[in-house]
Amino acid sequence: MKLKSKVMITKPFLPPIEEYQDYLKKIWDSNWLTNNGPLHDKFEKEIGKYLNVNNVSLFTNGHLALDIAIKSLDLKGEVITTPFTFASTVHAITMNGLTPVFCDIELETFNIDVNKVEELITEKTSAIIPVHVFGNPCNVEEFEKIAQKYNLRVIYDAAHAFGVEIHGEGIGNYGDISMFSLHATKVFHSIEGGILTFNDESLKTKLNKLKNFGIADEEKVDLVGLNAKMNEFQAAMGLVNLRYINEQIEKRKQLTYAYRENLKNIEGIRYLYDIEGVKHNYAYFPILIDESKFGMNRDCLYEKLKDYNIFTRKYFYPLCTDFDCYNFDSSNLKNARFVSKNILTLPLYFELEIDEVIAICQIIKRLKEGF
Repeated sequence: MKLKSKVMITKPFLPPIEEYQDYLKKIWDSNWLTNNGPLHDKFEKEIGKYLNVNNVSLFTNGHLALDIAIKSLDLKGEVITTPFTFASTVHAITMNGLTPVFCDIELETFNIDVNKVEELITEKTSAIIPVHVFGNPCNVEEFEKIAQKYNLRVIYDAAHAFGVEIHGEGIGNYGDISMFSLHATKVFHSIEGGILTFNDESLKTKLNKLKNFGIADEEKVDLVGLNAKMNEFQAAMGLVNLRYINEQIEKRKQLTYAYRENLKNIEGIRYLYDIEGVKHNYAYFPILIDESKFGMNRDCLYEKLKDYNIFTRKYFYPLCTDFDCYNFDSSNLKNARFVSKNILTLPLYFELEIDEVIAICQIIKRLKEGF
């Protein structure tokens, strides 16, 4: 039953090359490569419309976008976040001289447990950075209540959540700022890229300065800034890919439902479900392996699937608290440690076919049965 060709965990979507070349011609005609070119400005407007948000700022990648979001709000002291996230989240906090304080997660959603946040708030706390893990929204209403009660800022790491809506509201409208990643392997990409969405229009000027060396005009630099501008080639890819985003999400939905249908009767496997009122983007398909019921642990299944040309990912493993570059206390992170130890993300991308999903599920079942 070994698959004929390798099925990787993900595969970047590439639009018809002719459509991208049409935009390359525009770049050559304008001779404008970066620094808020016409394609950049067009892409920014189109992204704002699609995400249904009030204000948008584009960046060269998601990490720098998050870094600048933190800088723009002048955060100090401690920031509460999740240990179950990509390295970028915690790196952005620590590289801004802030102390991350880790909150445990919910077993049902893998998101930060909003019911455990308040006990971590101290006089040093200035913000909360929750992550919409795998594109599943956090409890945004409860985070808003906590933020108002303690006068805290909220920056959402929405790297996985492009196009997600809650009761028809774009997810980028919640909190002070939301950051979306447009990396090549995301549901929607601009090769590399990042987005910040925000409701306070006055932030726009500051964000523009921070991503362009703090430059105010030709003779004035009034902020210490970075170089985080999106260029015209990235914007061109984003503009073309925006034509296909709804088709991409619909295909991912079909693949996700196929996984659920074909894994539902395999004891020892649990997966996430749709949340009522949420328009999902089906960014990833993670499963949890219960070794006592499945018959083997996550690491064993991960290795055995390679023999069948199926390449999965232990995502997120290890926890950020356990990175060699950090030495954080993780004694209060029972759920996060359990999920990190047992999670396995299965292949999911636009070109994957439902027959391949079914084959992957059949192989998983056979491995459980000892074949």
